[in-house]
Amino acid sequence: MTITVRKADVNDVPAIYDLLKRLSAQELLLPRSYVNLYEMLQTLHVAQDSQLQGRLAGVGALQVAWEDLAEVRSLAVPEELRGRGIGKLLTEAIEREALTIKVKKMFVLTYVPDFFIKLGYHIVSLDSLPQKIWAVCFNCVHYPNCKEIALVKDLGI
Repeated sequence: MTITVRKADVNDVPAIYDLLKRLSAQELLLPRSYVNLYEMLQTLHVAQDSQLQGRLAGVGALQVAWEDLAEVRSLAVPEELRGRGIGKLLTEAIEREALTIKVKKMFVLTYVPDFFIKLGYHIVSLDSLPQKIWAVCFNCVHYPNCKEIALVKDLGI
């Protein structure tokens, strides 16, 4: 298995949409529309496995929230490919991109906190992320009864 991570392009959107739709039906993440995916295309990273003939092996996005804060968004790996390090590779690529634009701290909202804890994130109160609450969470159908866990990681710059 040889996994490569690259920036997404418009040809990736249908596969990304299908993956996120499947996982949102399992309530593992929030759904994204085609319009939303095309709008956030520049923020998306995709993973591919050479043995899968270029098929999507995972996706994740970098969303800048504030001058020193960015979010790992829409991190998803198909169920049959989990446990192979794909999510870790995507998260690391997102963090590297964040460092290139001088972001100091990453955060994530997730139903799977243990994955991120293994990557150096620590649990915080959602209230400690007011930029996220007012920009996105406030308009979410799950607000104020969100069950996602907020985690933060200092990127060390």
